[in-house]
Amino acid sequence: MTPHPEPKASARMSAKAGALIAELLAEVGTEGNEDQLTEILATAVRLAGTGADRLDLKITRAALAEMAEAFRVFAPYRAVPKVTMFGSARTLPADPMYAQARELASRLSAAGWMVVTGAGPGIMAAGLEGAGRERSFGINIRLPMEQGANSFIASDPKLVEMKYFFTRKLMLMKESDGFAVLPGGFGTQDEAFELLTLLQTGKAQPAPLVLVDTPGGDYWESWQRFVDDQLEKRGLVSPDDLCLYRITDNVDLAAAELLGFYRNYHSCRFVGELLVVRLRVIPPADQLRVLSAQFADICGERGLYQVSPLPPERAEKDHLELPRLAFKFDRVHHGRLRQLIDALNSLPVAQLAGGDPAREAMALDAGIGPDLERHRAR
Repeated sequence: MTPHPEPKASARMSAKAGALIAELLAEVGTEGNEDQLTEILATAVRLAGTGADRLDLKITRAALAEMAEAFRVFAPYRAVPKVTMFGSARTLPADPMYAQARELASRLSAAGWMVVTGAGPGIMAAGLEGAGRERSFGINIRLPMEQGANSFIASDPKLVEMKYFFTRKLMLMKESDGFAVLPGGFGTQDEAFELLTLLQTGKAQPAPLVLVDTPGGDYWESWQRFVDDQLEKRGLVSPDDLCLYRITDNVDLAAAELLGFYRNYHSCRFVGELLVVRLRVIPPADQLRVLSAQFADICGERGLYQVSPLPPERAEKDHLELPRLAFKFDRVHHGRLRQLIDALNSLPVAQLAGGDPAREAMALDAGIGPDLERHRAR
């Protein structure tokens, strides 16, 4: 076991307290990440000298406990792709929207994904019904007007109960590889706009976000008019930001949007000033030159180029088996980054990527329809 680092200096924590923290971690037998665990405990110790009142401490304690429990529940399934589905708790089982959500969840479950919802009624229940109990997670919020988790996840070990909306929303977003939002009220709009904010600012990893309606429905069409007329036209969002999501009323297209995002793209991370993009298959040199020219506004003078795993990646054993591209991303235009990912996924070489056969077949069979293309073209 590596030595425990001393906590950062603090006027309110003595050297003796730091030594006790190191001793405590050694006693419980931590294996890795001692620096982070040390800082967590040091922060708790420093709270004792900040004048935090009882309510401050109760919020801190409960939030940390809720996150720790959620981390424990999700840990065995970290390698399984997941989609979080948001939507109204008031949607009844007879509503066509319920059937739409259930069918989308069923398609994704069949492609090897697990489905995460807020565990309540309405769209949340539809998603878990479609996925089936074995492929479902629920993150329930305790509210006086609701009777607890729905029957599709109640008493399941993959159910987490939470007191705070902010910890619940964190876990609904942190643990998933894609997101589907169906019509809902204030809570659904809050979740949709927070997702968009995280994607727009780069505070979340790039991920597919699809806004799903029923055939002929106008919920997201009306929402899009507001975005176009009140946000984009006023310059409050950039045109490229509209590429961060897709709108459709077709379950096949919704599934294709989610599954197709990982056709070739795998993940990305910053290493210093470079953004490293991990792929399943690297495009040929001539295609890289075309992409570098097409995305010169975000790729810098050198453009896109292939690299081996960089030292921080090797130290953390971070997907060393995957090929990768690097470029000096401006860290601002995340809508353009999404367009680059779409381009990498749509190249002919991407069809050779060794992804999951079921999800590949579904994505390729469904294709991309006109309703999705409208936002891609912006």
